[in-house]
Amino acid sequence: MFETYADPVVHLGELGSGQTTKLLNNLLFTANLGTAAAALALARALVAEGCDVALVARDKAALEAARESLLTGLAAAGGPARTVLAVPCDTGDDASVAAMAAAVIDGLGGADILVNAAAKANSGAVVGVDGFDAAEFGEQVNVKVLGYLRCIRAFAPSMRAAGWGRIVNVSGLAARSSGAITGTIRNVAVAAMTKNLADELGKDGINVTVVHPGVTVTEKTRQNLAERAERAGVTVTEIERRLGASIGIGRLVTAEEVANVVAFLASPKSVAVNGDAIAVGGGAVGPVYY
Repeated sequence: MFETYADPVVHLGELGSGQTTKLLNNLLFTANLGTAAAALALARALVAEGCDVALVARDKAALEAARESLLTGLAAAGGPARTVLAVPCDTGDDASVAAMAAAVIDGLGGADILVNAAAKANSGAVVGVDGFDAAEFGEQVNVKVLGYLRCIRAFAPSMRAAGWGRIVNVSGLAARSSGAITGTIRNVAVAAMTKNLADELGKDGINVTVVHPGVTVTEKTRQNLAERAERAGVTVTEIERRLGASIGIGRLVTAEEVANVVAFLASPKSVAVNGDAIAVGGGAVGPVYY
């Protein structure tokens, strides 16, 4: 289930037909990311396309470690130097987001690309009306839905002034299934917000999209699968088998594979996609979405 799959590396600038276009070079990227693996995968994908990067998260120590990892990788690759910032921020707090935006604008000059991927940890347990926690619901919405909106409001003015921008909101396939009231409502809300903003900002050259990852291989996957197995009373191997059987490609998607899709949506090549939800879970077996 956790084996790696090597695909040829193709840069977005090589995908066009030679027409004059603004390629993904020297653009700026800020993400408020939940897991270290997801943060590094997304940052590496954008850096590989020529982006300067602002890594944004709550954990300052983890941010610094991610920054050092990125810089070390860049040095080892021998490519051109890139600016990599580490900016602590709590997306659930207005003042924290304002301070983060000021630091990014000061350090990078602004952000042409904004990837929102903040969320409070979700246990994955099925919680119905009897187990609903209003306080937890409010906190989840504040950090993810309102947090995304805070970040978008902070950077949309400079994108409008530049006449170009890309905003990618990371939601989740819980938006398309029941079983956890908070997770479903939270993720559906991100999709609804995305469409509203896409209709408003598209005419200004700013495309807004939402991606729905499923269970994704990160540094937390083993622990999450173990918790699922315990709740279900089965082995981790059985949980892996069940998940693989529910996915069209027969396995879990990696953080790097999700990052590849985000990198495309962050590029000028994605201009035809605006306001839409893109599933990046390997394909759900059975349902037809149209």
